Amino acid sequence: MLGERLLAPDEGGWAEVVAPSEVAFRADYAQPQALDAAGIARVTEAFGAAARRAVQAGFDVVEIHAAHGYLLHEFLSPLSNLRTDEYGGSFENRIRLLVETVDRVRSWLPAGMPLFVRISATDWADPTTGGGWDVDQSVALARVLKEHGVDLIDTSSGGNVAGAKIPTGPGYQAPFAEQIRREAGIATAAVGQITEAKQAEEIVRGGQADLVLLAREMLRDPYWPLHAAEELGVDVAWPAQYLRAAGRTSGAREAV
Repeated sequence: MLGERLLAPDEGGWAEVVAPSEVAFRADYAQPQALDAAGIARVTEAFGAAARRAVQAGFDVVEIHAAHGYLLHEFLSPLSNLRTDEYGGSFENRIRLLVETVDRVRSWLPAGMPLFVRISATDWADPTTGGGWDVDQSVALARVLKEHGVDLIDTSSGGNVAGAKIPTGPGYQAPFAEQIRREAGIATAAVGQITEAKQAEEIVRGGQADLVLLAREMLRDPYWPLHAAEELGVDVAWPAQYLRAAGRTSGAREAV
């Protein structure tokens, strides 16, 4: 965006930015402070408290966001996690915070309530820089998360490396979901430039993923599920308020 700049704390910018290591995302981003043990404990506690509130509020699904360069993703990637303690270095150490967070969140969820985790399957890093987080590590992580009660891996990518070259295109991240699903034996969701009903149907029926999740396309068309069902000839329940608009869909019925 034109005119974008880092705001100082007295202008409303963040006064304290934390990360696994003191590595800024970009030169014009805030310099983070490395979390100490107490700070890490506060992170897992905060996720647990959020899960408790979600249950109390009546949500049906909880998802932990560990993708796109957010804090949990930063711990996963060797490009942003330069720690030498039990939360850095080896694969097992780098995934430790996410696994502890999953355990804390799961402890607040009732039996049978789905727990999703969103990850970036790859950093799309230049191999000459060390490669960063990649899909093979994502498969290994998914196997561990399955053992800790995660029901589905929401499979995105990128967000942790400034200027990463990402070969985008319709459904470009679905192959990651397919590999994780096949090799880790866990349900996955595909995301990323999925805009057409037929495209989404092919991803699910073809076994690339168990779910397709939409973001921008739902902003463009909040009624996308109803339009997709009509296009695919599927009888779905409509909200009662919308039934009068359902004339083009045969068999439209009121949601229970």
